[in-house]
Amino acid sequence: MQQGTLMRKVKSKSWKKQRYFKLQEDCMTIWYQSKRTGKTESAFSISDVETVREGHQSEVLQSVAEEFPPERCFTIVFYGRRGNLDLIAGSAEEAQCWVQGLRQLIEPTSFPLTFALVSRTWIRDWFQKADKNKDGRMNFKEVQRLLKMMNVDMNEDHALRLFQDADKSESGTLEGEEFVLFYKALTQREEVLSLFQEFSEDGKKLTLLELVDFLQQEQLEDEGTEELAMELIDKYEPSETARARHVLSADGFLMYLCSPEGSIFNPQHRALWQDMSQPLCHYFISSSHNTYLIEDQIRGQSSIEGYIRALKRGCRCLEVDCWDGPNGEPMVYHGHTFTSKIPFREVVSTLGKTSWGNSSSPLPSMGTSPPSSHLQSAEGSWSCWPPAVQDPRGQGPWRCWVAQGASLSPTPQELKHKILLKGKKIGRLEDTLDEPGDEAPDVSDDDNGAEAEEERRRTKVRGTEHGSALQKDKETLAQELSDCVIYCKNVPFRGFQEARSHSRPSEISSLSEGKARKLIRDEGNEFVRHNAWQLTRIYPSGMRTESSNYSPQEMWNVGCQIVALNFQTAGMEMDLCDGLFSQNGCCGYVLKPPFMRDEETSFNPSDPSSWEGPGPITLTIQVISGQQLPKVANSKEGAIIDPLVRVEIYGVPADQAHQETKYIENNGFNPRWDETLQFQLHVPELALIRFVVEDYDKTSRNDFVGQFTLAFANIKPGYRHIHLLSKDGTSIPPSSLFVHIRITE
Repeated sequence: MQQGTLMRKVKSKSWKKQRYFKLQEDCMTIWYQSKRTGKTESAFSISDVETVREGHQSEVLQSVAEEFPPERCFTIVFYGRRGNLDLIAGSAEEAQCWVQGLRQLIEPTSFPLTFALVSRTWIRDWFQKADKNKDGRMNFKEVQRLLKMMNVDMNEDHALRLFQDADKSESGTLEGEEFVLFYKALTQREEVLSLFQEFSEDGKKLTLLELVDFLQQEQLEDEGTEELAMELIDKYEPSETARARHVLSADGFLMYLCSPEGSIFNPQHRALWQDMSQPLCHYFISSSHNTYLIEDQIRGQSSIEGYIRALKRGCRCLEVDCWDGPNGEPMVYHGHTFTSKIPFREVVSTLGKTSWGNSSSPLPSMGTSPPSSHLQSAEGSWSCWPPAVQDPRGQGPWRCWVAQGASLSPTPQELKHKILLKGKKIGRLEDTLDEPGDEAPDVSDDDNGAEAEEERRRTKVRGTEHGSALQKDKETLAQELSDCVIYCKNVPFRGFQEARSHSRPSEISSLSEGKARKLIRDEGNEFVRHNAWQLTRIYPSGMRTESSNYSPQEMWNVGCQIVALNFQTAGMEMDLCDGLFSQNGCCGYVLKPPFMRDEETSFNPSDPSSWEGPGPITLTIQVISGQQLPKVANSKEGAIIDPLVRVEIYGVPADQAHQETKYIENNGFNPRWDETLQFQLHVPELALIRFVVEDYDKTSRNDFVGQFTLAFANIKPGYRHIHLLSKDGTSIPPSSLFVHIRITE
């Protein structure tokens, strides 16, 4: 990577300042300074960077798209709520140099490099924070200050012994490798060393056979364990000599336990592992509500950043609400409110550029209709979406054509790289497949439709139509938009019996959270059966003006596929969403359990005994220890957390539970709990497990420290690390929990 590169830092269309950007010699820090004054403006650590986007993938850079080509533009995205850094390089070559260089630093190709990089970054960051006089050395007083900063309340005599042992030069200060030695002594993992020695005959190494024993007995690996043991030694043993002898040292053992293979999350389930050839209604689909909003529902900001963030997070169902705008151009915003507005064409352009970054799965998109003249003018901008597919019947290009005789319930596999529109439609999907004139079209409405619409629908079933009323509705809906609505035609929900008698698999109904809860309470089994053959969308109550969320779990319990959440609002609800969809390649689609794909199922989440399942299982979790837990945001200087761990189970009502450990006083660095928690799960196929770390407070509500959520189906038993996430769902390395998991019937 080049150093001292002159680039433009962009904050708006009119604010573009030239700055020198330079990667420091440690390869972990970037600073930038003003070209005019030479004064250093800011610096950031590579560990603060979540990702790098190329091209015009931000609202700011899209505003200058006509002035600067995408090849010269890129965006640095930071963890948490820190704002993006939008940059314009002097040439495409310079931009690529920075983009590729940054990606190499933040996305190493192998885990051992990641582990070493995180440890090195952590050590360097703390050294710089504690080195008060910036002389590159640390005296004992500075070390004591460092321990407070690192969440450690250590006996002064013990701290002094560690300091003196590391001070090989006997200078009374630590520098360079001496501080690394001090850090390693500080981070000694006694619980891991004890486990290592339990399987090591000489207490210094694990032979190949000893490692195989550990993998079979504790990690419950039952296939190809000798090959797996060889692979782990080759991958995680730092000593070349040990690798040549096919043995694993204590350091290598720890690196394995901290690796993806040692994670509680089954690494095989990170990739696309489920059958993607089932009908769309057989999947849970990651879905957002009012995607364009990044704040509240009344006065909040509308931004294409909302779409970018949702798509990067694995969302596959977006909302685009279109309304009249100036000069005949449709605008996207929350209608009848004071939210800001963004042009429809910018939203479409953004979807075209970012829809397929993480997933090739189909992208259902929902929206209201602007007048037909506006839709016709906006239609041209859709050309930036994936190329239209020629209808084999020779009737023009469609986004998502249906061949003669094709199923009315297509699969994600068949619809890869397609964008589906949910909305009103003139006529039925079957009419599209028939010859023109075979049957007159009808016009459907959403769940807020008038009684007159329902009456037209009923008379349509009886073979009659109200011609004038139909013509009036057709005038409010552009034929071009109607033609794009294929598999997600809006229909009002009038009850499960009505839907079974008159609805089609290609139709979809939208329900408010309140209406859905009533149906769950009164007709739980019918709801599950309905969702086995037709899509249902759930949206938040209109009372959630501050963009809060409802629990998606109760909706998933009855098989609702499109459970729309406010992605901009962090909390337990979004943790559950991220936890469910972090599997299956993060494609945004998760296959429902078999008993939820059967139209004649007897399953009712309120009464698991009504379903002939395999019976309850017992989940036993031993919470052993924590490592380098972060401080609570905005805590007082010198404050040290008192951490506890709470394990929460989300699933059918009979499985909902939580238990927690005692709190450990004044130790967020390496707390030890050694407590066992046990849960009984009646429907583990629907269960989500959430691990939460909190700072105990006896006088007020506990403070959030970190969390990790995953589906029960993705749990790996044995000794496992849980790598914690922040409130925003971003990684906070190297913070983790060490646990032992057992699953018994």
